Amino acid sequence: MVAVPGSEFLSSILHVVSQSLLIPVIVGLLAFMIYAIVAFGGLLSEYSSRIRLSTEEIETIINDLSRSRSSEELIKTVQSSTLSDPQKEIVVKIASNPDMGSKSREAFARKLLEAEELKAARSLEKTDMVTRLGPTLGLMGTLIPMGPGLAALGAGDVNTLAQAIIIAFDTTVVGIGAGGVAYVISKVRRRWYEEYLSNLEAVAESVLEVLESVKTKTPYPSGQ
Repeated sequence: MVAVPGSEFLSSILHVVSQSLLIPVIVGLLAFMIYAIVAFGGLLSEYSSRIRLSTEEIETIINDLSRSRSSEELIKTVQSSTLSDPQKEIVVKIASNPDMGSKSREAFARKLLEAEELKAARSLEKTDMVTRLGPTLGLMGTLIPMGPGLAALGAGDVNTLAQAIIIAFDTTVVGIGAGGVAYVISKVRRRWYEEYLSNLEAVAESVLEVLESVKTKTPYPSGQ
C-alpha cells in the first residue's frame, strides 16, 4: 500500500489531539455526575415544597376572583388564595395596575408570563445539556483509550489493554448514568413547570377579565 505524502504527519496530529482530549473528557464526566447528583437533590427539595393545585382548586380561585368588585379586593383575594408565592407575586403585579389600558395590561401580563417561561427554560437548559452531552462524553471516553489499547495488544502488552478497557467502561457508565439522571430531572421538572404556567395563565386571564369589568363599570348618577 502506497502511503500518501503527509498522511503519517496528519495521523500523528490526530492521535495527539484525540489523546489530549481524554483528561478533559474525564473531568467533564465527573463534573456532569456531580451536577446530576446535586440537581437530583434539588429536585427532591423542590418536590417537598411544591404546591400542587387541582383543577377544582383553580376553579375555586377563579370563582373567588370573579366576585371581586375592585382591584384592592382582587389583590386581597389573590393573597389569601392557595397559589404559590411566585404566582401570587405575578398576579398581584397585574392587578396592581388597574389604570392601564386593556391592551397595555394584556401586554404587561403577557410579558410577565413570558418571563416565567424563560425562567423555566433556563432551569431546564443545564439538565437538558447533561442529558445530551453525558453519553457523548462517555462515548468519547470509550473510544479514546481503545486506540492505544489495541496497539498495545498487538505488541503483546496485555496490562495496557486492560487499563484502557477499564477506562473505557468507567467513562461509559458515568456518562450514561449522568445523562439518565439528568433526563429524569428534566422530564419531571418540565411537567411541573407546564402545570405551573398553565395554572398561572388561567388565573392571569381571569384577573384581566375582572379588571376590565371593574374598569368599565359606570356608576349611576345620583338621584336615579
